[in-house]
Amino acid sequence: MVIAVTGANWGDEGKGKITDMLASKCDIVVRFQGGANAGHTIKNEYGKFALHMMPSGAFTKNVTCVIGNGVALNIPQLLKELKEITDRNVPKPDLVVSERAQIVMPYHILFDSLEEERLGGRSFGSTKSGIAPFYSDKYAKIGFQISELFDEDRLKDKLAHVLEVKNLILQNVYKKEPLSFDEIYKTLIEWREEIKEYVGNTHRLLYDANKQGKTILLEGQLGSLKDPDHGIYPMVTSSSTLAGYGTVGAGLPPYDIKEIYTVIKAYSSAVGAGAFVSEIFGDEAKELRDHGGDGGEYGATTGRPRRMGWFDTVATRYGCECQGTTHGVLTVLDALSYLDEIKVCVAYDIDGTITKDFPVTAKLKKAKPVLKTLKGWKCDIRGIKKYSDLPKEAREYVEFIEKEIGFPIKMVSNGPAREDIIIKE
Repeated sequence: MVIAVTGANWGDEGKGKITDMLASKCDIVVRFQGGANAGHTIKNEYGKFALHMMPSGAFTKNVTCVIGNGVALNIPQLLKELKEITDRNVPKPDLVVSERAQIVMPYHILFDSLEEERLGGRSFGSTKSGIAPFYSDKYAKIGFQISELFDEDRLKDKLAHVLEVKNLILQNVYKKEPLSFDEIYKTLIEWREEIKEYVGNTHRLLYDANKQGKTILLEGQLGSLKDPDHGIYPMVTSSSTLAGYGTVGAGLPPYDIKEIYTVIKAYSSAVGAGAFVSEIFGDEAKELRDHGGDGGEYGATTGRPRRMGWFDTVATRYGCECQGTTHGVLTVLDALSYLDEIKVCVAYDIDGTITKDFPVTAKLKKAKPVLKTLKGWKCDIRGIKKYSDLPKEAREYVEFIEKEIGFPIKMVSNGPAREDIIIKE
């Protein structure tokens, strides 16, 4: 069976924790898209970790972790994370990296930074992890699959050809010094030696495992609203964040996904630029940010303070529809326990027209939130294991959201640790 864990909104919903939790009933966990531009924060018996490349199944015994062909593979970051977790007494994960995965090249990160600098006030709020230049090269057919590192003649010829073009741009657009062929080639060979023990045929691995009835979990990065086709374009990421792409980025039949766990935060948060209708500001935002998450709402990759907002039923309903949600998972409910009243965005007002449909970006920029106020529960809910033991107001909040978005909430997270989860029958 194939299951997917994806995000409903802008990312930062808590997918890492849910993947870590579900991994116990899985045989394989696959990262299928994105790169080191977003992090999954995980807290379990080994401690607290922020993973950017490593699949979140890394902490579970007998789970194979796979980097799929759809991933923007940052080799140094992956190896760094592998060392960090094993240095902290986590048993070394069984890791397999697709031989078809493409590499984030040293110049991708450089070009990402230079372009954000050039754009100035019109920048995309990039994490400067090289993601947009990486995917641009991939679809321009000048990217490097990891398998190409093992054919040195081909590698030299292709690298020389690609650097010809890169240096023209670097010198004439950005007015910078050209890249050195020798330095980059040397770096690639070093990376090859460090990663080669993990490289394999993940198509065969996953195809055979699926045929044998093993459970495969597809781990997504970011959320529906950051999808380049269905999100708040152009303030999106560069690879599809939807469960449907999971079969492409891993290499599995689309009809084999049976369960899609869409992770939904109990309020809204976002890192980076882009329309955010339910956003709040000032002291109100700071208070929610400081109560949120485990130690506050700050980007796992950038450390930047996240933008904060009330729960947005319009965006979440749309995000769940795009994902094909079968299991809604509501996270960080405990963060709202300090509030007397909790606001929820239930519709958008666009030039006087009230709508519950998520609009295209041009209209989204004009949207104002239509808010409904619910009563808070004003008590600590961490440690509660049964849904019926939650305060009445907390249950009413969950059920109001469930009704508004039209998808079943099957789990409620009330703390950062793996065991802080309530199964809602």
